[in-house]
Amino acid sequence: MTEKEKFMQEAVNAALKGMNNNEGGPFGCVIVKDGKIVGKGNNKVTSTNDPTAHAEVTAIRDACKNLGSFQLDGCEVYTSCEPCPMCLGAIYWARPDKVYYGSSQKEAADIGFDDEFIYKEIPLPYEKRSIPFERVAPEVAIEAFKIWSQKEDKTEY
Repeated sequence: MTEKEKFMQEAVNAALKGMNNNEGGPFGCVIVKDGKIVGKGNNKVTSTNDPTAHAEVTAIRDACKNLGSFQLDGCEVYTSCEPCPMCLGAIYWARPDKVYYGSSQKEAADIGFDDEFIYKEIPLPYEKRSIPFERVAPEVAIEAFKIWSQKEDKTEY
């Protein structure tokens, strides 16, 4: 077994453990740095009533806590399934070096986890989305941005 296969097996083991504990869907993820697992996660959506508790998100949170950083420089993500749009966004914000995935979007869709509707929603104008988006009080909301842009002791990311 190659090192990549070993880490993918660890991601699958995380998925199986979560499933066996009735924590959520069949997804697992590990984050590796310098050949060692620094973060681990599995889907916990149903057990925590948190729709953002996907395997990749829980693994990113764990790794960042363990590394004392909000970014995953020098890390690799091993996820049992190709990331959904939310997890893809989280991965890009965390900035790991590489992502390895096992199962495909289609294989996930085949067992009832279909993200295609989200991909179709993203390019739509706000008023055509299935959940309408409406901009409200931009002159109020911009205040936080104005203060941030002048803040001298901020941590940029």
